Amino acid sequence: MRAFTIAPGPLTVTLNRFASAAGINLSYDAAQLADVRSDGLHGRYSVAEGFRVLLAGSGLEAVPMAGGGYTVRRAALQGGLAPDTLPEVLVIGKHDSEPPPLAGGQVAQGVRLGLLGNTDNMDAPFNTVGFTADFIENQQARTVGDVLANDASVRYVSQPGGILDAFSIRGFPVGNGNFGEIAFDGVYGVASNYRVSTSYVERVELIKGPTAMLIGMAPSGSVGGGINIVPKRAGSVDISRVTADYAAASQFGGSVDISRRLGGARQFGIRFNGSYLGGGTALDNQSRRATSGALALDYQGERLRATLDVIDQRERISAPSRLLHIVPGIAVPEAPDGRRNISQPWEQSHIRDNSLLLRAEYDLSNGVTWFANGGGGQTHVARLFAITPTIIDAAGDVAVTDSNYRFDVARVSADTGLRARFETGPVSHQLSVVASGYHDRLGRSFNTASTTSLTNLYAPVMRPFQDVPAPSSVPTVSKTTLTGVALADTLSVLDRRLQLTLGLRHQRVQSDNFHPDGAPASRYDQGAWTPLVGLVVRPWQAVSFYANRIEGLSKGDIAPGSAGNAGEVFAPYKSRQYEVGVKLEQGGMRATLSAFQITKPGGELAGSIFAINGEQRNRGLEFGLYGEPARHVRLLASATLLDATITRDADMGTVGKTAIGAPTLQVNFGAEWDAVWLPGLTLSGALAYTGRQYVDQANTQSVPAWTRVDLGARYRTRVAGKETTFRLAVRNVFDRHYWAAVDSYGGLAIAEPRTLMLSATAAF
Repeated sequence: MRAFTIAPGPLTVTLNRFASAAGINLSYDAAQLADVRSDGLHGRYSVAEGFRVLLAGSGLEAVPMAGGGYTVRRAALQGGLAPDTLPEVLVIGKHDSEPPPLAGGQVAQGVRLGLLGNTDNMDAPFNTVGFTADFIENQQARTVGDVLANDASVRYVSQPGGILDAFSIRGFPVGNGNFGEIAFDGVYGVASNYRVSTSYVERVELIKGPTAMLIGMAPSGSVGGGINIVPKRAGSVDISRVTADYAAASQFGGSVDISRRLGGARQFGIRFNGSYLGGGTALDNQSRRATSGALALDYQGERLRATLDVIDQRERISAPSRLLHIVPGIAVPEAPDGRRNISQPWEQSHIRDNSLLLRAEYDLSNGVTWFANGGGGQTHVARLFAITPTIIDAAGDVAVTDSNYRFDVARVSADTGLRARFETGPVSHQLSVVASGYHDRLGRSFNTASTTSLTNLYAPVMRPFQDVPAPSSVPTVSKTTLTGVALADTLSVLDRRLQLTLGLRHQRVQSDNFHPDGAPASRYDQGAWTPLVGLVVRPWQAVSFYANRIEGLSKGDIAPGSAGNAGEVFAPYKSRQYEVGVKLEQGGMRATLSAFQITKPGGELAGSIFAINGEQRNRGLEFGLYGEPARHVRLLASATLLDATITRDADMGTVGKTAIGAPTLQVNFGAEWDAVWLPGLTLSGALAYTGRQYVDQANTQSVPAWTRVDLGARYRTRVAGKETTFRLAVRNVFDRHYWAAVDSYGGLAIAEPRTLMLSATAAF
């Protein structure tokens, strides 16, 4: 017998939590349980007794399966005839189960915490949020950047119509380099490198704060937070879904989603997602064509489970926009109309991504599971445009110099390990051990025009074609290998009311840089230990207090040739986070409140010596509110108060200044309402606010605060007997002109203009 404390709620939620706590596999038909609630479970019960209490009055029963575990089905009739077993929809328990959605369906009840596996939000010693496929689809979010922009801890710092998605999380940059920092199913090096389509994404997960211990060092060393995407896979309900899309000004396209389960026990799954969107965008002279195709295969056996994901993603943009830089000593001009585009129709960006990931896990016993993952990706880039257009005066004149670039980026990633659940007296353990490796290679070459041209923010000039030849070859300029081993254990007592997570990872960073002729330029080989301490206290089922101390890693520097200590190699930089918070989950709602501090060191020249003299300290308060406060109403709201300060610097005049691109206040508020006067109609609205941001480290240049309003609607009905959903969204309803973001290098992003999006989805 085991003690359980499971709050009342939807039956799917209570069953998931019961199976996870009991360490059993469980399958059921989610559609059959959709509207059923449970009174929860409190006290000591055997597995059979626990099922009986949870299913009391539902007309359902839990039946043991021959291969182990249980299935929930309709209870046998009084005449003794047993009903047909329902098709399996969800398998949970001993292996890594996918968290169900919170009431309202917009966010999940948990996320994947790297080597800790899928973790219920209330049991996680971190501030996390996972956006569901339903939310992504209803928002008509076409990239991961569109999704993450709904959280106030994140700001999207890329240019509309630009070539990549980059972010600021808790005031630190993420994804600003040439190596993607979005994990795919918990693994770096697989997701598309510069921009990730949502057409094949089941869930977008955000872990706020450093994640080096959980996932490993990010390829470009980001520390503000971790982003993970969970791919779509076949459920037991077959899917045949077609969507038609439109986006301003003349982009048309569509997507398909086909899913099947095969085999006598439906143990084989196959799911294909494909999308296309092409045509003129809302920006002057710009057209974009984006395609994606993703094939997901899986096998679900009694002990063995395996998945294979194969992805192809391509994007071609004519007149791609770029972040704007500004010379020092002048005020930042007013932002132009977001439709104005200084890029030329003959400027181009072509990106092709291919990737795959193979995962497997095997239950060695009831409490021990072995797992292994291996995969990688390749990215080919051809670009002809001005890399750093620069504002040179208050009138908005911009200097541009075109370059013809070629990039080849290759990534390989693999890991293996064990997860185990066991007890030592009154203490329950969830132990994980993993060994991991990641390798990337960057090939790069470019030619630059010999002339600089002038254009203007407010009245772009049509410039003649610049005949900049493409590079004749793409030599390797860097290779990086990240290897590590990690161990983590979550110890829990008092029916999981007190949970302590301890972890330690050793990360080795090896990097080689090369001259264009292939000769070695520099070599880096250093290692570091990164610990984790996380605490969760749950005095009541609906309340969770948490705290953590975790570190992030970034590759250390090599002192430049101009320094007196030229060639000195510095250990990886360690960023440290301290965080405390509280979570409340009650009546279909979840509220979070957290306070954090992250310090990030940096190297710089101090006189003639290169040393670790720099430090940025970000302190903040975060608030989040998610779920369904009342019938037919859904909320998705968050706010962040941020104090990002330079605390150490060789230039004492910089100490105490606010970090570049770090506003003191960020707010997001989204709401949906199901119109009772027209069943099937849902109206939605969202508001985003971002405070003033500094453009330079001396805090002499800044962009003002801004507020944006978005509106939307969707209507679910049946057309020719098929379930169909029509969606409408208008971004930036009032067509405000503003500088939307400042990246960590001082690059300015112009706000997206008012943009109309339409879609229609039919299920067959």
